[in-house]
Amino acid sequence: EFHYYADRDRGSAWQVPLITMRHAQFLLMSATMGDTREIAQRLADHTGREVAHVDSLDRPVPLSFEYRETPLHQTIEILRNTGRLPAYVVSFTQRECAELAQGLTSLDVVDAGERRRIAEVVGQTDMSTPYGREVGRLLRTGIGLHHAGLLPRYRLLVEQLAQDGLLKVICGTDTLGMGVNIPIRTVVFAKLAKYDGHKVALLTARDFHQIAGRAGRKGFDERGTVVAQAPEHAIRARQQAEKEARASAKGRRGKPAPRGGGPHGRGGRRDEVTWNHKTFQALVERPPEPLVSRLRVTHHMVLTALQRGRDGVDRERSGGYAFLVRLLLDSYEQPQRRRAHLGRAAALLRSLRSAGIAVVTSEPGVGGRLALADDLQLDFSLHQAPSLYLVDAVGRLDPTAPTHALDVLSLVEAVVPGPRVVLFAQENRAKRMLLDRLKAEGVPYEERMAQLEKVSWPKPLEAFIDGTVAAFAATHPWFGRDDVEPKSIARELLEADLTFAEYVRRYELQRSEGTLLRYL
Repeated sequence: EFHYYADRDRGSAWQVPLITMRHAQFLLMSATMGDTREIAQRLADHTGREVAHVDSLDRPVPLSFEYRETPLHQTIEILRNTGRLPAYVVSFTQRECAELAQGLTSLDVVDAGERRRIAEVVGQTDMSTPYGREVGRLLRTGIGLHHAGLLPRYRLLVEQLAQDGLLKVICGTDTLGMGVNIPIRTVVFAKLAKYDGHKVALLTARDFHQIAGRAGRKGFDERGTVVAQAPEHAIRARQQAEKEARASAKGRRGKPAPRGGGPHGRGGRRDEVTWNHKTFQALVERPPEPLVSRLRVTHHMVLTALQRGRDGVDRERSGGYAFLVRLLLDSYEQPQRRRAHLGRAAALLRSLRSAGIAVVTSEPGVGGRLALADDLQLDFSLHQAPSLYLVDAVGRLDPTAPTHALDVLSLVEAVVPGPRVVLFAQENRAKRMLLDRLKAEGVPYEERMAQLEKVSWPKPLEAFIDGTVAAFAATHPWFGRDDVEPKSIARELLEADLTFAEYVRRYELQRSEGTLLRYL
């Protein structure tokens, strides 16, 4: 899956082997790589070997493309009546997936025999979590859900039923099909825009072709279909126009269309991203964008380089800080980016030395050498960006305090990226409880609103964290306050003595059980 070379978070893992394993032979494959001439040239220059480029646009199972201005349930009915199920309905939020699946349960997509077989398989799975009953109910209608918010066992159950041909519609994000060969005859894009980590934007050609490529699997189908749904405002406008046409044909005047029927009509947002048939056609015809290097220098990368020099075997070639410098100089980045990476690597190394994790050793005939401290275990690592702050902050806690263990846990939680869905659920619950109390006390509306503005999720040790972060950042210029976020999820579970299911119910996290489990 070489297109992950351009992934913002994982790209380094695809690039580093190309640089460090100079004598290996690589087979770099993807359906959506785009123009790879620059990468091929860099590989050839780096290895001194010929690079073969094999490219084909022929698809064993051809795809046809449709743009529909019908409501989703009508689109699925058309696909069912024309023999183009199973379908994978793709949206890009977990809430939308669940809402779309619920809206399709009235369709008759499986027969009695298939229902019995589904019930038998579901009956053999533990569905006892708060969201398990809802997942099971959907599955029994032949409708599946698949997204990262589900527990792993529910995702595996959906994949198993889909591979057996028992699910006719699956509503999910773009997680299905990664590494799993599932018979999907049709891919339906509920939207052509998604949140990219910074803003809502139209799909890139690479994202579109990656998802569309899951339609029509070799060995299952002779042809696949890709359908894009028009925006909801366009579907409503078409329905209104058809209604007026029918009324006109009968000699009656139809009710006039509501004002503002476009994307920014009543209730519409000005920053909403919309699309049309031309947008869809451009995505179909446009080749994937060229892959862009996404190398990132982290504590983990610096530590790994120093770890490689720890075994004493040919350290000059196999590891040490010099190895990291060579890696960055040989990277596929532009020259200015390489210089920036070298500067960051030096800053991270200085912070490791100040923490006593990296030291300068002296060996006869060799001189000074950077290495990891001898008292560190062989697999020592710092996976989160602010982990070095954590090492420093834990040492500042009072080990005799009765809450010491919980305080250590709070510091660990602070450096681990938090699941926003859980944090916002905590904040909303706190606001509801405060609002109920203020209303009961007769507090005026303006004062109630002012107090609610100050409510957030629980933030234990907030003052301690603010102080230690400021002190740490003063000597570690690469470190940012935003890297640390006080929160209490694991701590609250312990302090309130809640089970996983009780915690899910307390915050109504049924649709995000998997997100909570992954964080814990």
